[in-house]
Amino acid sequence: MKFLDQCKIYLRSGDGGAGAVSFHREKFIEFGGPDGGDGGRGGHVIVEAVPNLNTLIDFRYTQHFKAPKGGHGMGKNRTGAGAPDLIIKMPVGTEVLDEDKETVLVDLTEPGQRAMLCKGGDGGFGNQHYKTSTNQAPRRGDPGWPGEERWVWLRLKLIADAGLVGLPNAGKSTMLAATSRAKPKIADYPFTTLHPQLGVVATDGSEFVLADIPGLIEGASEGAGLGTRFLGHVERCGVLIHLVDGTSEDVARDYRTVREELAVYGGGLAEKKELVALNKIDALDEAEIQSKARKLARASGGKVFRVSGAAGKGVKELMRAAFAEVKARRAAEAEAKAAKNADMESVEIVGSEAEDVEE
Repeated sequence: MKFLDQCKIYLRSGDGGAGAVSFHREKFIEFGGPDGGDGGRGGHVIVEAVPNLNTLIDFRYTQHFKAPKGGHGMGKNRTGAGAPDLIIKMPVGTEVLDEDKETVLVDLTEPGQRAMLCKGGDGGFGNQHYKTSTNQAPRRGDPGWPGEERWVWLRLKLIADAGLVGLPNAGKSTMLAATSRAKPKIADYPFTTLHPQLGVVATDGSEFVLADIPGLIEGASEGAGLGTRFLGHVERCGVLIHLVDGTSEDVARDYRTVREELAVYGGGLAEKKELVALNKIDALDEAEIQSKARKLARASGGKVFRVSGAAGKGVKELMRAAFAEVKARRAAEAEAKAAKNADMESVEIVGSEAEDVEE
């Protein structure tokens, strides 16, 4: 399946049905009066997050989505049928943006989450609606209200707990393959990874999702290499694992290059918790490892893990440290969610007490 994380689609909700102009006809009833029913409501356009999708590739082949129109009103005061809603299924993690590509209309972060993007038009009134004491035979039936239409951008941000960042050939794909069952392409040339990869890492009886994104180079924020477009997939991560190629001549410069691109991109990536790892230590002797680890520690200002994805050295310690950060973030999110639910419940209780007082 091809990976697609950004596309533009057209949405239109259904028009409302027209109201009917009809008069009651029955034997021995000379003036039956108007009995034209109202039109039915047009269908809404609703987006829904589903857990079994991980790409927007379906929207490459279908870009226009139109909800059905409401049914027309009929005689005998029969209201037209309301049209069914058009539900568009999208991967969890999809952002729906307005045509300006900046305004976020909805962020689908949880399975089953729904949002209405275009409201269906209301049905028109039939002539029975306009009957009055002075106008007992109205011949007016309104057309239905038109539906809404808009162009929107879809941008997928994969839901991952931790993300791998670094220069091309820093060993990110090898690390993902060594820690999970993912099978990313691995080769000895830059930009082997052309789109994000996900893997589930098992550590100490628990699991977390690790994302590998294409490598960054100097000037990526200006479009160099594959650019910074794929950084959106690690915006939701709780921790970044910054891999630095130990065989590079200047590991400090490599580290700073990636950090500068993260800062220019924004999205809070530069402020995220970061674990720095000197990779490919299996290709270095002990003196080189010590020297480059010190240089990298001075550049990053923190602890440096010494790992080798190919040989499996230091990988468990790195993944345990990553999971500790992921676990802390999950606990914080659960606490925030519980507090929010408690606030909502208190508001409902206060509202019900106010209603009792009024009664």
